[in-house]
Amino acid sequence: MRRNRIIALIIVVAVMMALVSVSLAQEAEKININKASAVELTQLKRIGPKLSERIVEYREKHGPFEWPGDIMQVRGIGPKTFELNKDRITTE
Repeated sequence: MRRNRIIALIIVVAVMMALVSVSLAQEAEKININKASAVELTQLKRIGPKLSERIVEYREKHGPFEWPGDIMQVRGIGPKTFELNKDRITTE
């Protein structure tokens, strides 16, 4: 009985460690807002399919973003969304 609990605990800990490492890897990954597809842009916080399409349309119409903060020129993306994502986006 005790052996089963220990095995179950080891499995739970291993799964949790795997999930944390995947989450940290996603957080560290930068997204180039000048090159990312609409699907890739949805990995950003508070950016769903509609906003990601607007980002792509904006850069196609106006050219590449010069710096990450330019993303706030896209309708529907304000300072709060930029602050949530500023460490994850790049224009290089």
